[in-house]
Parts: sequence; structure tokens; C-alpha cells
Amino acid sequence: MRQSSLLVPAIRAARIKKAVGRLARAIRRDYMRKSPVIICILKGSFIFCADLIREIKLNVEIDFIGLKSYGASFRSSGNVRVTKKLETNLEGKDVIVVEDIIDTGGTLRRLIKILKEKRPASIRLCALVDKRKKESQPRVDYLGFRMGKAFLVGYGLDLNEKYRQLKGLYRIETVSPRRKG
Repeated sequence: MRQSSLLVPAIRAARIKKAVGRLARAIRRDYMRKSPVIICILKGSFIFCADLIREIKLNVEIDFIGLKSYGASFRSSGNVRVTKKLETNLEGKDVIVVEDIIDTGGTLRRLIKILKEKRPASIRLCALVDKRKKESQPRVDYLGFRMGKAFLVGYGLDLNEKYRQLKGLYRIETVSPRRKG
């Protein structure tokens, strides 16, 4: 018997837009006379990051790093691989990492270790969704939503490279077909 997936709305596009505006105002306030480097974690954060930097309205530098721990699975492998390296010199600069979703925090812990080796002046974290039950390390400075353990897609988040284009966030629920007889 084959299972299929059902997309259930979790956070609508209008709520995401409001959260992005709130996060951008907080970052703008904290970096009013600075030009931080925004590090976008590929691929899932690219839509969130694009919307966020347009709302920040500060002069920022942008760089991208590719990190992968999921593949085609619903669970992290626990092994974080760098798939694209940073190109910007971060020494003495203020850095804001933009992450789509925090599940265990393992990806961010690995990234912070990489970033600290580049000797930035500061590192702050901005995440759209934190799925951890309570605040733990690494600490998120700018957070859109805290949610449970549902597997989310849309707004840049994917399952096996699908669903990134959806405007809102959706939970994936597996549905087994009914047996006849």
C-alpha cells in the first residue's frame, strides 16, 4: 500500500510577511549606523532572506553558505556538510546569520564554529522558525515563530527539492489509502 502526502497550512503568507517586517525593524534598530554582513544559509533561507533584506533598508553585504543535513529524508542525518563556502572576508565585521528553520540546532552550531574562525566582530542569529521546545544553544536573537516538531515546507523550505515556491508554510502529513473490504 502506497502512502501519499497532504499539505496542511501551518503559517499563512500574511503572517510571515508581518513577522518579516517585525524582524527587519528589530535588526534595523540594532544596526542603525552599521553595515552588517548577512549570511544566508542555502537553500532553504533564500526566500526569507530576500524578503528580510528588502525590509531592513540598511546597507548590508550579503554572502551565502550551503549547508546540508537532510537530503530526501524527514529527519536530519546529524552530519552537516558544507556544499558552498563563504566568499566574504568577515574579520572585524558584524554578521547576521539568516536561517529558515532550526530543528536541533546542529547546523547552526557547525556554522558558528566556521564563522568564529573568520574572526568577525559579532555574530547574531535570525531564524524564521525554531522547532526546539525551549531556548537552547545556539540562542536566536531574532525569531519569527516557535513551532512544534511538524515537518514544514514552503517559503523556501523543501522536501526533496519540492514545495519551495509555496507562499506560506505547510505541514506535511502522510496519508495511507483506505483498504477496501
